[in-house]
Amino acid sequence: MKQVLNKSLRLGNADVALVFIRVSIALLMLTHGLPKLTMFLSDEPIVFASLFGMSQPVTLALAVFAEVFCSILILVGLGTRFAAIPLIFTMAVAVFYIHSADPFSIKEMAALYLLGFTFLFIMGGGKYSLDNIIRKRFLKTVYA
Repeated sequence: MKQVLNKSLRLGNADVALVFIRVSIALLMLTHGLPKLTMFLSDEPIVFASLFGMSQPVTLALAVFAEVFCSILILVGLGTRFAAIPLIFTMAVAVFYIHSADPFSIKEMAALYLLGFTFLFIMGGGKYSLDNIIRKRFLKTVYA
C-alpha cells in the first residue's frame, strides 16, 4: 500500500511509461495511416480532403507521410521530436479544420492523438529509444 501512495517520481518508471505511450500511440496511429496508404497506392480515384489550396492526392500523401512514416519513426524512437511535428500538425488540422463544425465526440479521437503527440514532442523518445542509443554513441565518440 505504501508504494501506491508514494508521490515521488521514479525515473525508471517514467521511462517505462514513456516507451509504453510512444509505442501504443504509434501503433494506434498506424491503424489510421495504413488504410490511407492503401488508398494512395490503389488505382481508384482519390477521395480525400483538399486543404490549403493543395490537391487531394497531395493532402493524402502528406497524411500518409505523417500517419505511417512518422508513426514508424516514433514507434522505434528515432527522431521522435521531429517525427511528432507532422503528426501534431495533421491532428491539429483534423481537430480545428476538418472536424471544426462537428460535435466534440467526433473530434475527440483526433484531439487525444494531438495531446499524445504533443506530449512526445515535449518529452522526446526517452531512455528506451533509438534516439537515446544514438545520443550515447555520439557523446562517447565526441568525448573519447
